[in-house]
Amino acid sequence: MSKISEETRLHFSEAIQPYKGKITATLEKEKTMLNGMHKGDIDYENKKLLLCEDMIYAASLYMAQNSLSLRLMEVKNNDALNDARKLLYKAIIYLEEIVSDTIDAPYADLTPLLEPIHNVPIIRRYTIIRKLGLAITMLKDAFGDNSKWKWSFVELEGRFATVSKNLIDMKACVKDYFDPGSANYETTVLYIRMIQKQLNDSATAYRDKYELSTRRIDDMRNAIKYLLALRKLYIAISDATQAEEVKKKAVVWKDKMDADHKAGLSN
Repeated sequence: MSKISEETRLHFSEAIQPYKGKITATLEKEKTMLNGMHKGDIDYENKKLLLCEDMIYAASLYMAQNSLSLRLMEVKNNDALNDARKLLYKAIIYLEEIVSDTIDAPYADLTPLLEPIHNVPIIRRYTIIRKLGLAITMLKDAFGDNSKWKWSFVELEGRFATVSKNLIDMKACVKDYFDPGSANYETTVLYIRMIQKQLNDSATAYRDKYELSTRRIDDMRNAIKYLLALRKLYIAISDATQAEEVKKKAVVWKDKMDADHKAGLSN
């Protein structure tokens, strides 16, 4: 790689100033909002949604800085990408604080958690999740396949899949899912299809992480939890065939995990 001239560095430094200013303003806004929020306030959970969106926005600005670095200096800005990664975690945490981080939670257990945001339409929930998913995909692409964060993204995307699922009111969604005349029909179908893919992908990713990297039992347990969450979803939408297929896969994976664990203890 050729040496970067001082002129190019200065040009880059000037070019990213607007992005840095917007990031600073967004994070200051976050502090102000947090200082004025109290658990139990009528708009507490709605403000968490706003904070989630702000973190996605700030993360996108960090990724824009990386794009400028690549264009002007032909080098990746790993510091900016790492800051973006941290902010996307924060975005997910704000959602977890509303609807929990429980992977295979029964839908009945989520009902009281969803009550404070019952007036938030499904289209807005879906839009937030789509924006967050796009940002995560962009960040993964920016880091590249050989990034040291490769396996870390399994957790990030897994937690994202969990809040995506937990953020919807399944009782209401099931009605809309089977009613083409509903105003929410199309959004609901797209949202549920997206969650199906997320849960399946996270199950596979955690199994791959277990098989190819960590050999940690908790990774395999998470893989199975995502399968069980997927099965609950299929049951909710009355897809008995797929629910049974996923159940069989979960049993096979658990048998494999138990056998590996037993073999490890005997060695």
